[in-house]
Amino acid sequence: MPTDQRSLEQLWFLNTQVILRIRHSDGTDGLSVLEHRVPFGDSPPLHIHRNEDEVFHVLEGELRFLAGGREVRARAGDSVLTVKGVPHTYRAESQEGARFLTIVRGGDFEGLVRALGRPAERDGLPDAAGPPSPEQAQALAEACLRHGVELVGPPLG
Repeated sequence: MPTDQRSLEQLWFLNTQVILRIRHSDGTDGLSVLEHRVPFGDSPPLHIHRNEDEVFHVLEGELRFLAGGREVRARAGDSVLTVKGVPHTYRAESQEGARFLTIVRGGDFEGLVRALGRPAERDGLPDAAGPPSPEQAQALAEACLRHGVELVGPPLG
Protein backbone atom coordinates (compact mmCIF):
# COMPACT_ATOMS: atom_id res chain seq x y z
CA MET A 1 0.00 0.00 0.00
CA PRO A 2 1.49 3.42 -0.93
CA THR A 3 2.46 5.80 1.85
CA ASP A 4 0.40 9.00 2.08
CA GLN A 5 3.06 11.66 1.39
CA ARG A 6 1.14 14.25 3.43
CA SER A 7 1.44 12.14 6.57
CA LEU A 8 5.22 11.73 6.41
CA GLU A 9 6.94 12.75 9.61
CA GLN A 10 9.88 15.13 9.12
CA LEU A 11 12.38 15.53 11.93
CA TRP A 12 15.58 17.40 12.55
CA PHE A 13 17.98 14.86 14.03
CA LEU A 14 21.17 16.55 15.24
CA ASN A 15 22.37 18.49 12.13
CA THR A 16 20.35 16.43 9.64
CA GLN A 17 16.82 16.13 8.27
CA VAL A 18 15.12 12.74 8.52
CA ILE A 19 11.84 11.84 6.82
CA LEU A 20 10.15 8.69 8.11
CA ARG A 21 9.06 7.08 4.83
CA ILE A 22 7.91 3.81 6.40
CA ARG A 23 7.57 3.41 10.17
CA HIS A 24 8.45 0.10 11.82
CA SER A 25 4.83 -0.12 13.02
CA ASP A 26 3.37 0.23 9.48
CA GLY A 27 3.97 -3.40 8.46
CA THR A 28 4.26 -6.78 10.09
CA ASP A 29 8.07 -7.25 10.00
CA GLY A 30 9.11 -4.05 11.82
CA LEU A 31 10.83 -2.57 8.76
CA SER A 32 11.74 1.14 8.83
CA VAL A 33 12.74 3.27 5.83
CA LEU A 34 14.17 6.66 6.72
CA GLU A 35 15.31 9.31 4.25
CA HIS A 36 18.24 11.43 5.42
CA ARG A 37 19.47 14.77 4.11
CA VAL A 38 22.90 15.61 5.53
CA PRO A 39 25.32 18.51 5.06
CA PHE A 40 28.86 18.26 3.69
CA GLY A 41 31.17 16.73 6.30
CA ASP A 42 28.38 15.18 8.36
CA SER A 43 29.65 12.10 10.17
CA PRO A 44 28.14 10.38 13.19
CA PRO A 45 30.46 8.84 15.78
CA LEU A 46 31.71 5.34 15.00
CA HIS A 47 28.98 3.10 16.40
CA ILE A 48 27.57 -0.41 16.61
CA HIS A 49 23.95 -1.44 16.15
CA ARG A 50 23.40 -4.32 18.58
CA ASN A 51 20.05 -5.55 17.22
CA GLU A 52 19.71 -4.64 13.55
CA ASP A 53 21.58 -4.58 10.26
CA GLU A 54 21.49 -1.25 8.44
CA VAL A 55 21.19 -0.76 4.69
CA PHE A 56 22.20 2.59 3.18
CA HIS A 57 20.98 3.48 -0.32
CA VAL A 58 22.47 6.71 -1.69
CA LEU A 59 20.03 8.93 -3.60
CA GLU A 60 22.22 12.03 -4.11
CA GLY A 61 25.82 12.94 -3.37
CA GLU A 62 28.70 10.81 -2.17
CA LEU A 63 29.32 9.10 1.16
CA ARG A 64 32.51 7.56 2.51
CA PHE A 65 31.83 4.61 4.80
CA LEU A 66 34.03 2.98 7.38
CA ALA A 67 32.71 -0.44 8.41
CA GLY A 68 34.69 -3.13 10.16
CA GLY A 69 37.94 -1.24 9.49
CA ARG A 70 37.29 -1.10 5.71
CA GLU A 71 36.56 2.11 3.77
CA VAL A 72 34.22 2.27 0.79
CA ARG A 73 32.76 5.17 -1.21
CA ALA A 74 29.16 5.17 -2.37
CA ARG A 75 27.46 7.46 -4.89
CA ALA A 76 23.88 7.89 -6.10
CA GLY A 77 22.44 4.46 -6.89
CA ASP A 78 24.87 2.56 -4.64
CA SER A 79 23.83 0.52 -1.59
CA VAL A 80 25.93 -0.43 1.43
CA LEU A 81 25.10 -3.01 4.10
CA THR A 82 26.44 -2.57 7.62
CA VAL A 83 25.95 -5.69 9.71
CA LYS A 84 24.82 -5.56 13.33
CA GLY A 85 27.72 -5.85 15.73
CA VAL A 86 30.20 -4.26 13.28
CA PRO A 87 31.48 -0.73 14.04
CA HIS A 88 30.61 1.71 11.25
CA THR A 89 30.10 5.33 10.33
CA TYR A 90 29.95 7.49 7.21
CA ARG A 91 30.98 10.97 6.08
CA ALA A 92 29.23 13.13 3.47
CA GLU A 93 32.00 13.89 0.96
CA SER A 94 30.08 15.92 -1.64
CA GLN A 95 30.03 19.71 -1.24
CA GLU A 96 26.24 19.79 -1.62
CA GLY A 97 25.84 17.19 1.13
CA ALA A 98 24.04 13.93 0.52
CA ARG A 99 20.60 12.33 0.56
CA PHE A 100 20.16 8.63 1.32
CA LEU A 101 17.81 6.03 2.70
CA THR A 102 18.48 3.83 5.70
CA ILE A 103 16.54 0.61 5.96
CA VAL A 104 16.47 -1.24 9.28
CA ARG A 105 14.30 -3.80 10.98
CA GLY A 106 13.18 -3.76 14.59
CA GLY A 107 12.58 -0.13 15.46
CA ASP A 108 15.70 0.63 17.52
CA PHE A 109 17.21 3.16 15.12
CA GLU A 110 13.84 4.72 14.33
CA GLY A 111 13.27 5.02 18.09
CA LEU A 112 16.61 6.77 18.51
CA VAL A 113 15.78 9.27 15.76
CA ARG A 114 12.41 9.95 17.39
CA ALA A 115 13.95 10.29 20.87
CA LEU A 116 16.59 12.82 19.80
CA GLY A 117 14.79 14.44 16.87
CA ARG A 118 12.45 17.40 16.88
CA PRO A 119 9.78 18.33 14.35
CA ALA A 120 11.36 20.07 11.34
CA GLU A 121 10.30 23.71 11.22
CA ARG A 122 10.71 23.82 7.44
CA ASP A 123 11.91 21.60 4.60
CA GLY A 124 15.66 21.18 4.53
CA LEU A 125 18.45 21.11 7.07
CA PRO A 126 18.35 22.76 10.49
CA ASP A 127 20.78 25.54 11.31
CA ALA A 128 24.15 23.97 12.14
CA ALA A 129 24.57 23.50 15.88
CA GLY A 130 28.30 22.83 16.00
CA PRO A 131 29.96 20.15 18.08
CA PRO A 132 28.06 18.92 21.14
CA SER A 133 29.01 19.99 24.65
CA PRO A 134 30.32 17.23 26.96
CA GLU A 135 26.86 17.06 28.56
CA GLN A 136 25.16 16.75 25.15
CA ALA A 137 27.66 14.05 24.08
CA GLN A 138 26.92 12.10 27.27
CA ALA A 139 23.14 12.42 26.71
CA LEU A 140 23.59 11.22 23.11
CA ALA A 141 25.61 8.19 24.24
CA GLU A 142 22.99 7.29 26.87
CA ALA A 143 20.10 7.67 24.39
CA CYS A 144 21.96 5.50 21.89
CA LEU A 145 22.42 2.72 24.45
CA ARG A 146 18.69 2.78 25.28
CA HIS A 147 18.04 2.14 21.57
CA GLY A 148 20.55 -0.65 20.95
CA VAL A 149 23.35 1.55 19.56
CA GLU A 150 26.77 1.85 21.19
CA LEU A 151 29.12 4.72 20.38
CA VAL A 152 32.64 3.30 20.08
CA GLY A 153 34.75 5.98 18.39
CA PRO A 154 34.93 9.39 16.76
CA PRO A 155 33.30 10.56 13.53
CA LEU A 156 35.30 10.38 10.29
CA GLY A 157 37.50 13.43 9.84
